[in-house]
Amino acid sequence: MAPTTTKQWTVAGKGGFNRLKLDDKAQIPPLGDHEVLVHFHYVSLNYRDLIITKGKYAFPTKDNVVPGSDGAGTVEAVGPRVTRFKPGDKVLTLFNQAHYAGPINWDIVNTGVGGMVNGTLRQYGAFEDNGLVHMPSTLDFKQGSTLSCAALTAWNGLYGLESKALKPGDTVLTQGTGGVSIFGLQFAKAAGARVIATTSDDSKASTLRSLGADIVVNYKTDPSWGETAKKASPQGLGVDHILEVGGPTSMAQSLKAIKPEGVISIIGFLGGMGKEQPSFLECFNRICTVRGVLVGSRLQFEAMNEAIDATGLKPVVDEKVFALEELREAYQYMWDRKHFGKLCIKIDATPKL
Repeated sequence: MAPTTTKQWTVAGKGGFNRLKLDDKAQIPPLGDHEVLVHFHYVSLNYRDLIITKGKYAFPTKDNVVPGSDGAGTVEAVGPRVTRFKPGDKVLTLFNQAHYAGPINWDIVNTGVGGMVNGTLRQYGAFEDNGLVHMPSTLDFKQGSTLSCAALTAWNGLYGLESKALKPGDTVLTQGTGGVSIFGLQFAKAAGARVIATTSDDSKASTLRSLGADIVVNYKTDPSWGETAKKASPQGLGVDHILEVGGPTSMAQSLKAIKPEGVISIIGFLGGMGKEQPSFLECFNRICTVRGVLVGSRLQFEAMNEAIDATGLKPVVDEKVFALEELREAYQYMWDRKHFGKLCIKIDATPKL
C-alpha cells in the first residue's frame, strides 16, 4: 500500500537558509492518471537551490515549494495510465518537467523542479511520467542523484549546439571544481578532448589531474588565466569550448581564451554580479558564439545516460553526505565551497531489489 504522508522540506519565503522548513508528516495527494510516486533515496544539491532561498534565482519560483531538482529513487506506485514505468524501477527526475526534446521555451522554464514544481527534498514525491528517466544501470542511487542538473547542463554545453558539438581533439576549458565543471571535464576526456581546468585551490589541482585534466591553472595566482589557457591550447589558437560558471567576474578572461568560432556556454554566476563585464561587442571581436544554457531536455538526458553506461563514467561525489534532517547544514557547507564535485543528501535507505 502506498504511503499517505512524507517527510519534506519547503522554502517559506525568501531571506536565507532559515527559510527552510521541515514537515514530518506532509500529506501525499492521490496519484493522477499519468503520475508516478517516487521513493527517493538520494538527492544532490545545486547552487540554484541555495540562491532560491535568498531570492536571487533568475527564473520563476513559487511560495512554499519543495526544493531540490535532482533525485534518485524507486517507483513506489503508478497511475492507471502510466506505461513508461512500473513499481521497482530506478528513476531520476527531469529538471524542467516539460522539456522533452528540442529547444526550450518560456512555458518549459515554468516547469522547473524545486522552483515552480515541487522538488526532491522529501521521502516521496509524485511526478508526471514524462518528467522522469530511467537511471543508468551502471550507477548506484547516490551517483545517479547527481545527474539531473549539473551533468545534463555540462552535456548540453558540450553537445547541445549540434553544429559545434564536442569532437575528439577539441580543447575544453572548465572552471573550478563544482558539479558542472567536473562533469564537463569527465565528458570531455571520455570524448577524446583536451581539458584545461582552473581552480583557486592548489590542493585540488592534483585531483583535477587525476580526473584527466591536461593542464590546471590557478585563477587566483594567475589573474590572466584566460590568456594562459589560450597559450596552452594547440598552436596557441584558443579553446573550442568553455563551460562558463563564474559569470560576469570571469567572462572577460573566457573571451580571451576562446578560439575563433568557439563556443562559450554560460551556466551561471558563481563569481557574483560584477559591475564591470564585457559588452556584447566582444563576442563579435572574438568571432565566437556565446549561449545561455538552462540544463537540457529528456532526449538529451537519455542520450547522456547511454553514454555514461557505455563509458563507465562515475560521478564525483563529495565524501561528506548529509541526512535529510541536516539540510540547512548541507546548504551552508556548499555555500562555503567546502565540497568537491557533487554534494548529496541521503533521504531513505536504499531498498534491496
